[in-house]
Amino acid sequence: MLSDAELDRYARQIILPQFGGAGQAKLKAAHVALIGAGGIGCPAITYLAAAGVGRLTIVDDDRVELSNLQRQPLFTDADIGRPKAIVAADAARRMNPHVEAVAVEARLDTGNAEALLADATLILDGCDNFATRLAVNRAAVAREIPLLSAAIGAFEGQIALYEGWRGDSPCYACLVGDDPDRPGINCAEAGVMGALAGMIGAMAALEAVRALTGWGQPLTGRLAILDMLDRRWREVGVAKEPTCPICSA
Repeated sequence: MLSDAELDRYARQIILPQFGGAGQAKLKAAHVALIGAGGIGCPAITYLAAAGVGRLTIVDDDRVELSNLQRQPLFTDADIGRPKAIVAADAARRMNPHVEAVAVEARLDTGNAEALLADATLILDGCDNFATRLAVNRAAVAREIPLLSAAIGAFEGQIALYEGWRGDSPCYACLVGDDPDRPGINCAEAGVMGALAGMIGAMAALEAVRALTGWGQPLTGRLAILDMLDRRWREVGVAKEPTCPICSA
């Protein structure tokens, strides 16, 4: 049940006919696990907390650095040196006292992924390395949890929703393979436009709300690519890989 305070807080989205009180109740019952409280995680946490997701688990083992502040607006100079997960969870609770925000100061890997993600309704992965992303993907397929994957670099962002345990739906490894040593380029090497992180993080939160409540067309099996160097948007289908070692068996 939604309290009077919650009805007032969420009135502007409850009034949407595609969402309504039923959608708000689904959000309140949901548990979103966020992997990373960085450039994508900060805006995603902000909007998921504001929207009324009942529980947020924030998994990150990093500490705030000065170079983070250009694109991670949950943090300030006073937070430098503090654990990102704790600062982000505190911020989420300040934004919305009706949301339970749990900080997990740990690096997710193949050994702990299933335990950390076991009871999540949806996973939002915004981390910055393939090893963690592939461990998250394995756990998502094994636990049959929708995985919303978002990434940024330079002027480009990508978002996709994977449900690899379904016979007709790909997993993240269908797109990138399952090699944890695959070379990647992080923001420290390639750079990133700060406002782009905000755009992709907010879009990831919006797609998470969509997936949790069922309005519109979800991104399942599709990769949305946003190129802000020239303001271009496109979506491409991601096929299930028949020989994928994670989801095709």
